[in-house]
Amino acid sequence: MRVLAIVLAGGEGKRLMPLTADRAKPAVPFGGIYRLVDFVLSNLANGHYLQIVVLTQYKNHSLDRHISRTWRLSSMLGNYVTPVPAQQRLGPHWFSGSADALFQNLNLIYDEMPDHVIVFGADHIYRMDPRQMVEQHIESGAEVTVAAIRQPLSLADQFGVIETDPAGRRVVAFREKPKDAVGLPDAPNQVYASMGNYVFRTQAMLDALREDALDPTSKHDLGGNIIPMMVKAGSAEVYDFADNVVPGSTDRDRGYWRDVGTLDAYYEAHMDLISAHPIFNLYNNQWPIYTGHDPLPPAKFVHNDGDRVGRAIDSLVSAGVIVSGGLAERSILSPGVVLHSHSHVEDSVLMGNVKVGRGAIVRKAIIDKNVIIPDGARIGFDLEYDRSRFAVTRNGIVVIGKNEIVER
Repeated sequence: MRVLAIVLAGGEGKRLMPLTADRAKPAVPFGGIYRLVDFVLSNLANGHYLQIVVLTQYKNHSLDRHISRTWRLSSMLGNYVTPVPAQQRLGPHWFSGSADALFQNLNLIYDEMPDHVIVFGADHIYRMDPRQMVEQHIESGAEVTVAAIRQPLSLADQFGVIETDPAGRRVVAFREKPKDAVGLPDAPNQVYASMGNYVFRTQAMLDALREDALDPTSKHDLGGNIIPMMVKAGSAEVYDFADNVVPGSTDRDRGYWRDVGTLDAYYEAHMDLISAHPIFNLYNNQWPIYTGHDPLPPAKFVHNDGDRVGRAIDSLVSAGVIVSGGLAERSILSPGVVLHSHSHVEDSVLMGNVKVGRGAIVRKAIIDKNVIIPDGARIGFDLEYDRSRFAVTRNGIVVIGKNEIVER
């Protein structure tokens, strides 16, 4: 069976502003050294699906550059990861939805003529062996298989919900944020929430995309239009993410999946990384998360003079970091971060090349690249004052955008 993987990476990411002010959502840094897109690409690569097309659109330069530099596969063996920006192949308009993005790039499918097409999103944090989903899809004979994660029935109005027949496999309804969702046959207090990951039989997908393109009332969305169309035809099955077993996973991190579509969710996903036994374990060498690495020196901790001690506790510290007499607690320090003497960073995410001045204190913040926190500054203590200068989330996380000027 020939399988082509398509990653939908054209999201604008408005709810992640200011982190998406000059980059696409899948290009947003995560976990110190990664980009969001690295997680789906790593899952596909670890699953040995090595013909991958990444469809991009909004502010795609840094995303295209990251993929081109990082995700180089052997062309001798016919493998590739190729970013494909919106090209207006069918007229002077951009992608109007995820289904339209596929329809405008049907030439990519014709070039390969696969038996099945994997279509995955690019902005979730998780590990998944896609082979197991594809195997179920092929064995079932379904036209499309939709990956789903179990969520409490009480949260059904926050997701696209998949309803099944009594056997729990065939999809009988696909509803967006229903108020009257029905529990699962084997778990009445749970629902299936769509993960935005699909496996299609190629010809069935082509037929559905062509039909949808001719419908002037359609929003041309996979979840909103294509999947309900195929459900109505009785040709859709669900894949329960709870059945997916990733090599090297533990009982604690098995089944982990986070949608980081909001700033608060993005922050909380980072906090999942830093405990002694993390909820999401980056250290699973049997299913690594791949990314590119700049030629940086090891992290350095200097000074041990009274209360001027360079330390990091319950934190992730990347290459090129210098903790010079400062303290980091429960934080993520990305490459090139510098903490100067008597500075204190806690419960925060600092991206590349952030500098924290002498005596400055940062608490519950996300600070994007190249920001300089002046000596003695206080971030995260007076939220009303911070809100007058920066973004502050509903949960009180201060967010400072890339290259922003911070005054004391």
